Amino acid sequence: MAQCVNIAENKKLCTCTYEPCPRKGNCCACLQYHRKYGELPGCLFPPEVERTYDRSVERFVACFSRTR
Repeated sequence: MAQCVNIAENKKLCTCTYEPCPRKGNCCACLQYHRKYGELPGCLFPPEVERTYDRSVERFVACFSRTR
């Protein structure tokens, strides 16, 4: 899991807008944290949804279940 140790590079790609997050750039810790609470990390959501901080699985499914 090379991504877990490359925090500086991951921070450049991190789309999470929650600024005081101590896991920013540490994708393994982020996934572990959100999974513990039955959520998904913000980077999996469209930007307009990510900004709502609703990280629920239900919201994720709703985002991608819409007819396009």
